[in-house]
Amino acid sequence: QVQLQESGPGLVKPSQTLSLTCTVSGGSITTNYYNWNWIRQPPGKGLEWMGAIASSGSTRYSPSLKSRTSISRDTSKNQFTLQLSSVTPEDTAVYFCARERLLDPYEYDYWGQGTQVTVSS
Repeated sequence: QVQLQESGPGLVKPSQTLSLTCTVSGGSITTNYYNWNWIRQPPGKGLEWMGAIASSGSTRYSPSLKSRTSISRDTSKNQFTLQLSSVTPEDTAVYFCARERLLDPYEYDYWGQGTQVTVSS
């Protein structure tokens, strides 16, 4: 059973960089045919895909967030990390990590529970 767990600070000040880590258990992030994604949900809004890192380590990002987003990984810890720079209160959201099968793009079969991040001074 694959499990994902987000971790990171719940409160970030405007203009700072938000950093979240997703720890994966029950499966390796280097296993072929899976992408590892970050998705967020602002209050009262729908899900927004932010970006992903493939089993190869290649990354792709939402065009609207690309200039501020970086996703990396630590294969020794089976973790991948989201960094979002220059945050504003509009970045307040519940942030999720999720696994995507390459055969079913944008279909996520395993999710973390989500972590609330508030951007406020």
